[in-house]
Amino acid sequence: MQNLSEIDELIKLISKLPGLGPKSAKRIVLKLINNRDELVKPMANTLVQVYKNVVRCNSCGALKSNSNGCLNCENTNDKFNKICVVEDIADQWSIENSNIFQGYFHILGGTITSVGQRKEDLLINSLVERVNRDKIEEVILATSATVEGQTTAYYIQDSLKNLDVKITKLAQGLPVGGEIESLDDGTLFSAFKNRSNLISNSD
Repeated sequence: MQNLSEIDELIKLISKLPGLGPKSAKRIVLKLINNRDELVKPMANTLVQVYKNVVRCNSCGALKSNSNGCLNCENTNDKFNKICVVEDIADQWSIENSNIFQGYFHILGGTITSVGQRKEDLLINSLVERVNRDKIEEVILATSATVEGQTTAYYIQDSLKNLDVKITKLAQGLPVGGEIESLDDGTLFSAFKNRSNLISNSD
């Protein structure tokens, strides 16, 4: 294999993507090189636009345009009384695609005990603000069934304890150690339908 620094760097970058290793990255790079007009040029332009124009909302964590408000937390057409709390945007997309949940989303941006992740870095304070401001009646904790996900859920529950809001969590159908984005629609439906009620903050 020819030692081209540009190719080597591209392989290293692509191999950092989830589910991809060096071998898969090499195949992708070869595909790109062999289709540079159809793939490389438009992909490069699109990546530049995404880098410049797409950001995370500081309030709810969803993706939004740099120049527009957030459609997730500034929805004027529907006034929901529920917020579904997930760890990352992939979880939000999985739940949205299943059409199981109708309400707002709140994307934390990780879990408390993730490597290099502190609870101060997550959007938990803004969740408390949204619940209070938008008169939310139910917060659904859709964190994963991993140790990190459950630890984060307990911390959120404690953060909301002074608010008059119902707190539930996904129950049956969510396997121990399971992550939301890897679940099929049937499993998600069961987890939402059979969600359990945690200690009521109104008592």
